[in-house]
Amino acid sequence: VRYWSNIPFITMPLSRAHGKSFAHRSELKHAKRIVVKLGSAVVTRGDECGLALGRLASIVEQVSMLQNQGREMMIVTSGAVAFGKQRLRHEILLSQSVRQALHSGQNQLKDMAIPVLEARACAAAGQSGLMALYEAMFTQYSICAAQILVTNLDFHDEQKRRNLNGTLHELLRMNIVPIINTNDAVVPPPEPNSDLQGVNVISVKDNDSLAARLAVEMKTDLLIVLSDVEGLFDSPPGSDDAKLIDIFYPGDQQSVTFGTKSRVGMGGMEAKVKAALWALQGGTSVVIANGTHPKISGHVITDIVEGKKVGTFFSEVKPAGPTVEQQGEMARAGGRALAALQPEQRAEIIYRLADLLTDQREEILLANKKDLEEAESKGRLALPLLKRLSLSTSKLNSLAIGLRQIAASSQDSVGRVIRRTRIAKDLDLEQVTVPIGVLLVIFESRPDCLPQVSALAIASGNGLLLKGGKEAAHSNQILHHLTQEALSLHGVKDAVQLVNTREEVEDLCRLDKLIDLIIPRGSSQLVRNIQKAAKGIPVMGHSEGICHVYVDTDASVEKVTRIIRDSKCEYPAACNALETLLIHRDLLRTPLFDQIIDMLRVEQVKIHAGPKFASYLTFSPSEVKSLRTEYGDLECCIEVVDSVQEAVEHIHKYGSSHTDVIITENEKTAEFFLQHVDSACVFWNASTRFSDGYRFGLGAEVGISTSRIHARGPVGIEGLLTTKWLLRGDNHVVSDFSEHGSMKYLHESLPLPQRNTN
Repeated sequence: VRYWSNIPFITMPLSRAHGKSFAHRSELKHAKRIVVKLGSAVVTRGDECGLALGRLASIVEQVSMLQNQGREMMIVTSGAVAFGKQRLRHEILLSQSVRQALHSGQNQLKDMAIPVLEARACAAAGQSGLMALYEAMFTQYSICAAQILVTNLDFHDEQKRRNLNGTLHELLRMNIVPIINTNDAVVPPPEPNSDLQGVNVISVKDNDSLAARLAVEMKTDLLIVLSDVEGLFDSPPGSDDAKLIDIFYPGDQQSVTFGTKSRVGMGGMEAKVKAALWALQGGTSVVIANGTHPKISGHVITDIVEGKKVGTFFSEVKPAGPTVEQQGEMARAGGRALAALQPEQRAEIIYRLADLLTDQREEILLANKKDLEEAESKGRLALPLLKRLSLSTSKLNSLAIGLRQIAASSQDSVGRVIRRTRIAKDLDLEQVTVPIGVLLVIFESRPDCLPQVSALAIASGNGLLLKGGKEAAHSNQILHHLTQEALSLHGVKDAVQLVNTREEVEDLCRLDKLIDLIIPRGSSQLVRNIQKAAKGIPVMGHSEGICHVYVDTDASVEKVTRIIRDSKCEYPAACNALETLLIHRDLLRTPLFDQIIDMLRVEQVKIHAGPKFASYLTFSPSEVKSLRTEYGDLECCIEVVDSVQEAVEHIHKYGSSHTDVIITENEKTAEFFLQHVDSACVFWNASTRFSDGYRFGLGAEVGISTSRIHARGPVGIEGLLTTKWLLRGDNHVVSDFSEHGSMKYLHESLPLPQRNTN
């Protein structure tokens, strides 16, 4: 037996057609029947007198959107007392002002005292107005709403319970949104509450239990409880160490300290948790979230239903491993321990990982075979992605070579002094390299990315969170296991974490307190999505790889077809593959132009004609839909330009600042191109495919950045470092350097320590 208010009732719910509650947030999008509970703090204004109309309108819009998707929505609302208080205060002020005017001839409203308003009277005065407001708002979305007022006795009496249940089911069947509230006009008087500034609000605590009760009675899939806090914290919100609990499990309440209640209402977080756990026990999933925050209230309900990480999700299924927040903290601590190692120790870890890639080759390829077989059987991956997913003996050997290059070049990467200045006598300043912190690398269909990025993170002393695509799950698992085995060599196993939870990428991008830099490795769509989703975390990468090759009038016949073939056909799915071929107008209808076209046809490259190129042809290939297209396959666009200047202008207008090439024997023209093209990589008489960390001698890369801040181009160890300033003094204070002080600034540049070049 549990209690709703002071009335006992049996906690055994009616049999549920859909069984247990959802185990993961990602399943919430399947919720059909949803109860949204609006606390007084959500519905009322900050002055507790009247309704927060903007907030309420936003909530109605979200509920209407979900209702029109075919879901069955119910609202448990507070607010009648606050609305009634506003109306009664207005009537009292009006009455007092009339009496004062009659007695004194003056209207001294500022001296009037507002009497304490009885809550039931406020509820009686506010219920009709609150419902009229809901009806007016829902009408804007062609949705009908119906009011249901309940009291404790409606749940105490079995017949009344069945009547209530039948009424709600009939309303839902007719696509009507039931709006449920306790009938505060007739409930017993509550205990006085001095914090309520003239009115005792009695509905919030009851409405928490009411919402849970209704959710279970109606076999609801999801209960959303909106309050004025982000969710459940491990200590009172506002305290220094308070952390939002993402997922709350039954039994965890013993480890939680509850703070004070909200600014209005008699309920608090403890009451909400008890109600939520009871609903969870009855088979209803629960999320407690903030419905008052101006930045999220406009989409908080829809975000929850879409499975986004909002508020606290109550689940009965506890994952076997750590949460992503815990993994982030482990990576932070592990990264700091890694940075504290000697350079030789970090290099030993990378050498060990390189050895493991070759020693455990058979196990790696077996795991990769499972991924390939599953991907092919499901038929979800395009051929270019299948190629990226595939590992081979030669790929593993190349990986091992690249890792050894990283180890050899990382000896003095962390803690290297890049500037020394003598500020004054005995006051020396140094700028030294340090790790960025914790990196989040998100990659698709690229299991070879895992050891590459891990080695770069180890060499630069960064903690690392890895989120791979599920299509490479088996490969990623064994490669991460080998990485942790190598890290165990010096006791820093936790520095590299593989996120295996069902965490959405968008949710990971919101962990701004745990992650310092996001590096996406995948399609242009993935990069764009991450750049859009990242909240306060910088993203290193490029959204597109629209690479150009410009063939000048002075180009060598022998070089042209060779460079173009390599740029386009060697690996067309790569981000550094040729996508647009620019040809000088004077080369049209020449043997060189014919050789280029013949070579592309032999290589089965589909040609799209740019607007100018199409105008020169009687029968042209299909005209390109956009000159900003990254094909990622054996396709390319050909366009005609009149000069090197026009080629540069075209690249700036339609390119992605990735990699662009000129083929010419004219050094002056080449230098103009090299100096004026504003891309991360600009080449002369060389394939676009050289734009790669391994080919640049960086050992490997975490990606190619087209950003103009920090790292640009292929990003190796140097791009994963930042700096800090070290100042060593001897009782120095700024006042000594004032106009009449005893010390003078020197600002002398000092020689740098000799680098270890071995």
